[in-house]
Amino acid sequence: MHKRVTFKNMDHSDAMENYVHHQLKKVEIFLEREPTPIYIDVVLEASKTREHPFVEMRVKSPNFDCVSNYEKTGVDMYDCIDRVIDTMARQLKEIKKKKVDDRKQRGRHDEFKKQR
Repeated sequence: MHKRVTFKNMDHSDAMENYVHHQLKKVEIFLEREPTPIYIDVVLEASKTREHPFVEMRVKSPNFDCVSNYEKTGVDMYDCIDRVIDTMARQLKEIKKKKVDDRKQRGRHDEFKKQR
């Protein structure tokens, strides 16, 4: 699993990077049994003209290709990180559930065709 945290328009912060890696465990647990390679990119951007942070997260794997982002005035960077990671975890769960349901339904349909 390849993880990358990028800082734009701001200085690198070890505390913030550690926080992102700690929060990414929610997504990593979900992606444990997925085929490799898995790429997770998190972009933390501080706006120079406005007073709000922008956080974007991308997950790319053979089964998933998802993007989640969040930007809001009056919210600190840590809240944005939490929101993006929670949204991504929910999105991945929905996609996986849909794929499993489709696979179950398709598998049963093929069995019934063989019986006829």
